[in-house]
Amino acid sequence: MTIDAHQHFWNYDPVRDAWIDDSMQVIQKDFLPKDLKPELDKKGINGCIAVQADQSKDETQFLLHLARENPWIKGVVGWVDLSSPNLEAQLESYLIEENLFGFRKILQSLPPSAMEEKAFLKGIGLLTKFGFTYDILIFPKQLEAAFQLARQFPNQAFVVDHMAKPDIKNQEFDFWAKGIQKLASLPNVYCKVSGMVTEADWGSWKKKDFIPYLDHITHYFGTERLIYGSDWPVCLLAGTYEKVYDLVYDYYNEFSETEKKAIFGMNACNFYGIEI
Repeated sequence: MTIDAHQHFWNYDPVRDAWIDDSMQVIQKDFLPKDLKPELDKKGINGCIAVQADQSKDETQFLLHLARENPWIKGVVGWVDLSSPNLEAQLESYLIEENLFGFRKILQSLPPSAMEEKAFLKGIGLLTKFGFTYDILIFPKQLEAAFQLARQFPNQAFVVDHMAKPDIKNQEFDFWAKGIQKLASLPNVYCKVSGMVTEADWGSWKKKDFIPYLDHITHYFGTERLIYGSDWPVCLLAGTYEKVYDLVYDYYNEFSETEKKAIFGMNACNFYGIEI
């Protein structure tokens, strides 16, 4: 099974989706399953995982509804208020949702100390209790805090979204590389090979720009903890679905069939618990 383990759907709302500013006009519109399915089919991808883009309960229900209607949407990474005093009851109620694999909080816009707050840490502990995964969305400056977080919860399944967003455009490497190496030392942390093109120069990136970053995550996470994701439709800011897929596939093309199957599907199935 091949899986695109990171993509988004939305009915565009200019107020709610204010983060999509005028530099991003290409994604200032609706993106729904009917728009993604032809792209998956072209590349022989069997399914995808829909990840939250809005921090609301409605977002989680919206994605679960789409997953129920489209069996090739294999699962959902939703949103829940991890600091809520009612979190335990909410998570218990979500156990009936077979397509809900885990949750994500948009940490990238918060200070690293957000991962040290007692209520947040209690919330992560409850995710572990109920068997939900957690997607870590951060920038390099938050890697140390992410390491401390993941180290505290060795039985929690974590995955770093978009390789922690290194500044590929400006070829900033060393600080990110040290943080990634440290985080990768924890066996409960996986890494999504996703989101690279939007961290590069949108209009003029070349495949060679990404090689040092791909070399690094592959060396430290190993092919058994890397998970492919397109970050569609956000990736359209810097390239077509096909170009984004080919960028990653071409890099791993010389790897063994077992390793390629792992990165492009089996690791996602293992991490999120997708039935094959």
